Amino acid sequence: MTKVIIIGSGNVAQHLIAAFQNSQKLGTEIDLIQVFSRQKESIAHLLDLDKITDDLATLEEADLYIIAVSDDAIPAVSSLLSFKNRLVVHTSGSIPLNALDDDNRKGVFYPLQTFTKHKEVDFKTIPICLESENATDFQLLEKVAKIISDKVFAINSEQRKALHVAAVFVNNFANHLYQIGSEICQENQVPFEILKPLITETAQKIMVLSPEEAQTGPAKRNDSATIRTHEAFLSNENHLKIYKTLTQSIQHNGKKL
Repeated sequence: MTKVIIIGSGNVAQHLIAAFQNSQKLGTEIDLIQVFSRQKESIAHLLDLDKITDDLATLEEADLYIIAVSDDAIPAVSSLLSFKNRLVVHTSGSIPLNALDDDNRKGVFYPLQTFTKHKEVDFKTIPICLESENATDFQLLEKVAKIISDKVFAINSEQRKALHVAAVFVNNFANHLYQIGSEICQENQVPFEILKPLITETAQKIMVLSPEEAQTGPAKRNDSATIRTHEAFLSNENHLKIYKTLTQSIQHNGKKL
């Protein structure tokens, strides 16, 4: 039985807790023995209180310690661990492996997904990107990851940095564009609901086509008349700047602007 401890209680931590709890119900060889949270009540709905501690000094001995805290806090939290030569990993997409304290063996257990509290996800579909300092530790990480996910990858720190930047473009920036679209609809008394089938179809197309093949619209067609009409319509300077930047990027198709 592989003993796991999670350090943290935010979005990623809570979804990992749920994933490990679900795997235990299925009789897997994973035992989530303890979770550290500064506020025990924040995760009391996920597991028994006797498995939650608010004191890092009381962490039990485990095979794997997963630090799931904010990126800025990872080095400090890893340096506060009182034990040595155990496998400690973080869950960040942008923090390198060597940010972890040298007293313990280092690794990364990065689930690449957008997480929101109280919004369930199917962890089996979530890619988990792994990195470690040695092959033995990687084998352990791979064993644990494959219990909760069907998509497990060996990704080094530089590759993970690239993935994280790409994820910001396809997730965070795309969602911000949804927000702008929603604002434009609201300002003109149009239900944003009308755009949702288009959003769904756009996302589904790249499952069978490359993003380049799936690209449509006035910028792709070089429809200058429509582009000028849109630019004249946009009274919000920020929206207009984003429209012009993205239009130019599409027209140059990734070439230097």
